[in-house]
This record gives sequence, structure tokens and C-alpha cells, in this order.
Amino acid sequence: MTETADRPIPDFVRNAAEPVREHLAASTDLATFLKGAGTLTLEERRVVAAQALVLLEQNYVHLPLKAAMYAVNPVQRLRLLIHRMERQTPQDMPPEWTFHSEMSEIFHSVRDLHTNYLLPEPFAGKIAFLPFLVERYTDEQGAHFMVTHVSGGFSATGFEPGVEITHWSGTPIAQAVDLVAARFAGSNPEARRSRGVESLTVRPLRLHLPPFEEWVTISYLDKNGTPREFRENWRVVDNRPPAVDADAVTTVAAAQGLDLEGDEISRAKVLLFAPRVVAQARAAVAGEPAPDLRAGEIATTLPEVFRAKEVQTSAGTFGHLRIFTFSVDDLEAYVRELLRLLSLLPDRGLILDVRDNGGGLVFAAEFALQLFTPRRITPEPVQFINTPLNLRICRKHQGDPQVDLGAWTPSMDQAVEIGAVFSGAFPLSPEDGANAIGQQYFGPVVLITNARCYSATDIFAAGFQDHGIGPVLGTDQTTGAGGANVWTQDFLAGLMAGDPSSPYVRLPKRAGMRVAIRRTLRVGGNSGTPVEDLGVTPDELHRMTRNDLLQDNADLLERAGRILGGLTRHAVAVTDVSSQNGSLRLKVKSTNIDRLDVYVDQRPRASVDVMDGQVEVTVPGGAAARSARLEGFADGRLVACRTEQFQ
Repeated sequence: MTETADRPIPDFVRNAAEPVREHLAASTDLATFLKGAGTLTLEERRVVAAQALVLLEQNYVHLPLKAAMYAVNPVQRLRLLIHRMERQTPQDMPPEWTFHSEMSEIFHSVRDLHTNYLLPEPFAGKIAFLPFLVERYTDEQGAHFMVTHVSGGFSATGFEPGVEITHWSGTPIAQAVDLVAARFAGSNPEARRSRGVESLTVRPLRLHLPPFEEWVTISYLDKNGTPREFRENWRVVDNRPPAVDADAVTTVAAAQGLDLEGDEISRAKVLLFAPRVVAQARAAVAGEPAPDLRAGEIATTLPEVFRAKEVQTSAGTFGHLRIFTFSVDDLEAYVRELLRLLSLLPDRGLILDVRDNGGGLVFAAEFALQLFTPRRITPEPVQFINTPLNLRICRKHQGDPQVDLGAWTPSMDQAVEIGAVFSGAFPLSPEDGANAIGQQYFGPVVLITNARCYSATDIFAAGFQDHGIGPVLGTDQTTGAGGANVWTQDFLAGLMAGDPSSPYVRLPKRAGMRVAIRRTLRVGGNSGTPVEDLGVTPDELHRMTRNDLLQDNADLLERAGRILGGLTRHAVAVTDVSSQNGSLRLKVKSTNIDRLDVYVDQRPRASVDVMDGQVEVTVPGGAAARSARLEGFADGRLVACRTEQFQ
């Protein structure tokens, strides 16, 4: 690979870590990349805008909410855009970037990270990046913007993790972040600000126009407080591929709840700043031992999904399980690995950390909840907006083994008569699947969230809170507030394939769109409350500190550990199973349980008091039982549940 003399290949590309060196070697500077942009014809632009009008006017579930909350009218803006293009000619049409800019502004106006305009080639699949990462923390002096990661091989005088950014191309850094944040969707100010910081140095071109500037001037204070400055060019490279094909008509694609921008950035961060994860993923595929594990870290077959380790706090030793994404295409493998990791972590308490998780497969999020609670999980119900096109889609796919929409069809039929805005609400996740395994972790659990938790992760956090699993500790005042199932334009077109009256057409040059298709509603004490724009408010708030950013979340984990230290562990375990004279005999060991109820083959068969943590239960006629469920109570409250399968 060669570049011009005035734009040589940077040293950090030549000297990148081995697992990503070949990938980054294919990168180019922004100016060179943009020479291949701008090939959409006027007719292709008209097709794109017309399809956007179909999705927003006839499929978009949040349109009434967004129009009311933000005083926007994206449908009218699209109509005006289409009208203007009808009077244009190929000779006088404006530059392509202005078309992309207006389309992006229209979609961003609804502040919904599920509902996106996706740029065509050559932008599709690319990221623009600078070779470092900036994060925000606060202290008594206010907000600070600090470098936390630097790409391997990159160097500038005194520039390293821990230095503080003061200006961004001459603009004070706080103002620069706000200016960037204003360009991005987000359902609340904290979510927009968080994404503004993240997008300073990593931007997925699938969702956003490339930076207007070809380079950035970074002003910073080194660790001695000396002001310094350097200039760095934006570079462009292919991102790592997504885990799921969201365009194919499959059950997995139909159950997506994903912040695509967050997912793109997460994959880019692995490429740029976590090459060890790339190496671990390769080793897992090859069946080889995981390389470069850190102290206390447990090897995993899904290093891009999980990171598990023991952490020491002043309150004791606890497990720390980071779930980076719910974007998986093999649900069984995901659940199997989650169970294995939980079995290897300390049982005294668990710090369950879903910060920056942009969601993915809703099943993966909701199926995980059962592992941490004795209570039965009620999956969140979802609703379509009632439109003639959505009704046609649901009628066409009643009883479809891949995408069964039959549950929603009767209420949408009825809406014609009663004028209801939304369809009936039914679970997206099958309730049997959400309860098939039952509780597997018996220590107390605290959940850590932030403003980049979105979509399926919003659903997970809401379910965690609604089922009373444990306290929620947030590093922001709310989660990202994305409450919907999302479908792509290609997926919708696939659902209507074979129908000659389908309004969907193939988009040119890999252009794309996504739309929130079904909104989610909370359950339990918050039953009926929409997740969209509201999100999940944590029970306790911890603002990220400088020590957190530089010392692997040390203060945050200490805070979580103190919360766990004040909670009680409740557990039930069967130590022996035997049969005698046709009876089933169970020896049970329990922790902080005063009553045990026993169900055999789903029937209540015994209830005994527990005095010292040990109890024997005899069930007459139960020798041939297939299963037993043991429910442990403390002061009349269900606190633990163990299911044993015998055959």
C-alpha cells in the first residue's frame, strides 16, 4: 500500500499489534477515500427518499410520540425533499453530500437510534477514526475530557493515557463535544453528550457523514501540565463485520433491538484499542487457549460478548461479568457460555456490568434474566402502530415459522373499527424460553448501567428492575431510552417478497434504512410504561472518576462491592436424591432460608420449615418424578429457587 509523499502511511499503522496489523494496513486517509464518493444519480436519490417516506409514514411505531415530544414532522420534510427533487435535473442537482446530510437530519430529528438512514457505498461498512480514545469524567472542578486509550504504535510528545484534552481544532473541548453531540440522535441529553464524546475519534460512516475536516488539531496538557499540540489526519478503514445479518428474513433478525451506531463503534474499538480481544476470538474459533488474559480473568469462548473476572473490594471478593453486547446469532451457544461463566465466578455476589451495550437479540437479553432471580420472568410486551401496511404484513405472516405475527393481527383488524393507535401488546420473547432454565446464580446481584445502554439492553435493565432482581447502579442518570424492536428496509422488503403490490423496492448502491417497528412496554410495578425516551433510572448514581478511567473502573467496582456487601445471599442446593418404597427423598442445604416449598412435576407436594440450613424432604409416591422445584422463602418472601431434573 502506498500513499502520497505529503500523506505518508502513519507509523501506528505500520506498527499496529499483530492481530490487527493487516486489517489496519488497508486504511487510507480521509481525503483519498472521499475521491471515490458521490455516485448516486438523481433517480437513485428519489428512490431512497420515497422509501424513507414509506417507512416513516407507515411502519414507524414512535411517530406520534416523537412528533409530540420534539415538535418535528419528518414525514412532511421528506415530502418537501421529494418535491424539490422532482424539479431537479442531473445537471443542476446539488452535491451528493447535501442529500445525505438532509436525509440524516430528517432521521435524526426523531432522536431515535433505532431509526436510521444508512449511507450507500463507499461509506457502507467503513469507519473514520483517529488513533486514540477520549472519555469524560467529573470531579469538584467539573467535567474533564481525558485520553484513555491510544492505538498501538502511535506516539506524540507527552501524549498517553491520562493526558487531558483542552481544545479540539481550536474550540474548547466541552463546546466541541456539545457541537458534535448536536449532530447525533439520542433520547436524552446524557445519551447525546455521551455519544458526542465517543464520536470525537470514532465515527461509523454507515450512519454519519464523514468529518468535514480532513484533520484535527488536538491541544492537551501532558502529565506535567505542559500545554502541547499536534495535528492528526482522519483515516478510513473497513469495520469488523457484524455478528448478525439483520436483513435476512429469520427469527433472529425479526427479534433485533440494536443501536447500530453503538454496535459499529463497539466493533471499531475492538479493532483499534483491544487487539488482544481479536486474538482471543481467533483462538476461540481455533479451539486454542486464550492469549493475553489479565489477572483474575476467566477465558471465554465469546470474548467479544463476555468478560468475566474476580474483583477484590473492601467488602469482599465478588464476580464481575461484563456483557458487551447481546448481538449474537447463536442463542444456545450464548446461554451455554453465560451459564459456564457464572459457575466459575464467586457465589458471594455478582457485579453485572452492561455499560456501553447497544443491545442486539432481544431473546438473549430477556432469557438471561431468569438466571438471577427466583421469580418467573414476564417478557416485555410489544406493539405495532396501526397502519394498513403493517396490517398487511401481519396478515401475510400469521403462523410463519420464522416470523410469526399472528398474535398482533386480530387487534390490528379491530383497529379499523375502533380507531386504536396501537395494536395489542404481546411478548416478543416466548415466555417459556424466558423461564426454561430458572435461577442459576444465588448470590446478590447489582447491575451497572450508563447512557449508552440501549435497545435490548434497555429491555434487560428494565426487566432487571421490574422483577426486583437487585439494585441498579448507574454512571449516568438514565439508560439510553431505546424501547423498540427494529427492522431494516431490506427485512421489510423480504417480508413482502412475492407480493406484486409491495411498496418496498431494492435500494441502490447498498443504501439502507432501519425503523423502530414495535415499541416495548414495561411490566410489574411499571406495567404499561413505554421504555422509549424514558429509559431506566438507576437506584444509585456513580459519576465516573479519573481513577475509574485509568485503573479499570476501580472506584466504580468498589462502590458496587459496598452495595453487594450490604445484601444477603440466599441459596438452595440439593445435596442428595434417593428413592425408598416409592417415595422421593431430597436432602437440601440452604442459606438464609426459613421455609422450603417443594413442587414435584409442577405439583405442590411439601412445605417444611428450615431451622439450621439442612432439611430432608420426603415426597410419597414421587420416586418416578421427572423434576422437582424447590422454592426458598425468608420472612414470607421468595428469595431462591432451584429446579432439579431427574430424567
